[in-house]
Amino acid sequence: MTAELELSSWLPPEQTLPEAFSSGTTDARGANWRGQSLGTIDFSGAALCRVDLRACDLSGCNIEGTDLRLARYDRATIWPEGFEVRSSGAVGPGAKLNGAFLNGTDLRGMDLRGASLMGTYLSGADLSGTLLDEVRLVGADLRHAVLRGARCRGARFGGCQLDYADFRGADLTDAGLEGVESIKGADFSLCIGLAEQLGALRARPYLELDCWNPMTRKNTREALESLS
Repeated sequence: MTAELELSSWLPPEQTLPEAFSSGTTDARGANWRGQSLGTIDFSGAALCRVDLRACDLSGCNIEGTDLRLARYDRATIWPEGFEVRSSGAVGPGAKLNGAFLNGTDLRGMDLRGASLMGTYLSGADLSGTLLDEVRLVGADLRHAVLRGARCRGARFGGCQLDYADFRGADLTDAGLEGVESIKGADFSLCIGLAEQLGALRARPYLELDCWNPMTRKNTREALESLS
């Protein structure tokens, strides 16, 4: 028989504090622990999905078997010696996320430099202000993705689906947009670094260029012509 939930003392996982794990808590999904030193807490087998671990010190923690899917980290996060974070399912610099399902994920302001996102499902994801320099996004699904103000210098978009993607204000210097599957309804207003590729993009099929983006209130042709 399942024990009755005591609502008076219950907290949703995203409000869980690290010290709660000393009393048997195992679920902190979505919590924000950014910048904390986590001492020697035992997180083995815990659910830390989507936890913000940027600038955290986990060097003394036990994270064996911990579920870190979509947990956020950055270059300031300190992991236990020998821990291979890049293949853990967490999101951050150098993460191996080829083919991962990140549809609708909030990735605003993340540092994803060095990450591998080939074939990744990013439809509807918010990558506003994200650092994507030199990232390989070959074959990724970026339909309806938001990349406003993202820095995509040298990023590779070959084979990507960019339908209705919002690139307004993005830095696309040296980005590889040749060979993208579609830019139907994509908005490139205020982008920088597209001068050399502008001609090729404006030569795309009219069905892509004249498609109206209901979110940005502009079609792709108008957005590209505004960069001339």
